[in-house]
Amino acid sequence: MTIELALLVFNALFCLAFPWVYNWSYGKQVGGKRLLGNRDNLPERQGLAARGLRAHQNHLENLVPFAIIVLVAHVIGISNTVTVACAVVFTLARIAHAGFYVAGITRVPGINGVRSIAYFVSLFAMLVFVSQLFGS
Repeated sequence: MTIELALLVFNALFCLAFPWVYNWSYGKQVGGKRLLGNRDNLPERQGLAARGLRAHQNHLENLVPFAIIVLVAHVIGISNTVTVACAVVFTLARIAHAGFYVAGITRVPGINGVRSIAYFVSLFAMLVFVSQLFGS
């Protein structure tokens, strides 16, 4: 298995972990037994439960194109230092994005918009990765 494929699997598993965070928090908000039913007429998620759901949705939206890029690279036999670096950067940026989102961190000393910066780093990594598909 290439490093890129391994990181794709890691990102998929990371994606599966999000509901554990936001549903645990939502269960504390509304009572865990209410989550065992059909979930009709539940109150809107607040705080960590809401941020976790949005972070999960955002990760899903980025996981799909990343998966397509990695799988196409694998099928056509492209794996090099650039694709590995891009997969690593994508993964680290997505972990940072999720951490900032779930924790509600929008700023670190001297830097505003850290969550958005992490998103754009992951997007840039995907675009550079794609450039490798057409460079041969």
